[in-house]
Amino acid sequence: MNALIFFFVGFGFTCVGAVSIIGYLNFIPAGMSVIDFLLFVYKRPEIYLLPIGLIVMALAMYKNPFHS
Repeated sequence: MNALIFFFVGFGFTCVGAVSIIGYLNFIPAGMSVIDFLLFVYKRPEIYLLPIGLIVMALAMYKNPFHS
């Protein structure tokens, strides 16, 4: 049961990070260069939820719930 909870938490983190990146992509047509965009995204804390969520999901998937 804990693995399922960790999976859903990781999924939520991944969704928040991905939606933030997609939302920030609107800055590129507004005149921001790709390099400036990457430097801006690098400084945003919610972007780091994407890789954290992927790692949490991967760990939850590989945990065997029937092995104690």
